[in-house]
Amino acid sequence: MEALQAQASLHDDDPREDKRILVIEDDPDISGLIHLHLKDQYRCVELASDGSAGYQLAASQPWDLILLDLRLPGKDGLQVCRELRAQQNYVPILILTSKSGELDRVLGLETGADDYVTKPFSLIELSARIRAILRRAAVGQQTTASPVDKLTSPDRSIELDNRRHTVTKQGRALELTAKEFDLLHYFLQNPGSVFSRAHLLSEIWGYGHEGYEHTVNSHINRLRAKIEDDPTHPSLITTVWGVGYKLV
Repeated sequence: MEALQAQASLHDDDPREDKRILVIEDDPDISGLIHLHLKDQYRCVELASDGSAGYQLAASQPWDLILLDLRLPGKDGLQVCRELRAQQNYVPILILTSKSGELDRVLGLETGADDYVTKPFSLIELSARIRAILRRAAVGQQTTASPVDKLTSPDRSIELDNRRHTVTKQGRALELTAKEFDLLHYFLQNPGSVFSRAHLLSEIWGYGHEGYEHTVNSHINRLRAKIEDDPTHPSLITTVWGVGYKLV
């Protein structure tokens, strides 16, 4: 009994965050460096060196975050991401891509990844991205637990269900990526308010670096393509020239 109490006391005194992080990366140098850096911040950091083993771990256990390399042996990262997003339980995914892999980054975000870092990356940037994703996930859980489970657009054509993480347009289901869902949710919560690209970048992505505003533009365009009757002449999410965007 005393031994169990001592173990519990040590666990309570553990300064690390009680989070479970899975790193799916086939380069042992990179995965080893990430593990060394994160194990002092989070209680559980596990590694997988190929896509098939990584997917099995990701799908069979609960995780707070998955770091996913896109170029993997076995299942590639895009396939892993796609199959995880097809499951009911949502887990944040941060993809790791090469500097030249712009198409991979776009495909990863389209497939449902929450964010990306480009190799070679600094551990400080990686930690900042991880903290931002975990913060957003925590806020999302609080929102889902709130009485407001469903949000609708002012014209009633769009309905967003927080609890089921679904979006419909006039009753027809829409397939949105994680970021598109977050953007739409933010606009529906704040109809009529105008938001700059920098503000959206900070609120939705959790960081605000110059040069990343194009990320907001591309996601807005893809969201419009899914929710607008005529994406070339949007009537829901409109552009306020010189300022940003708003939900009419």
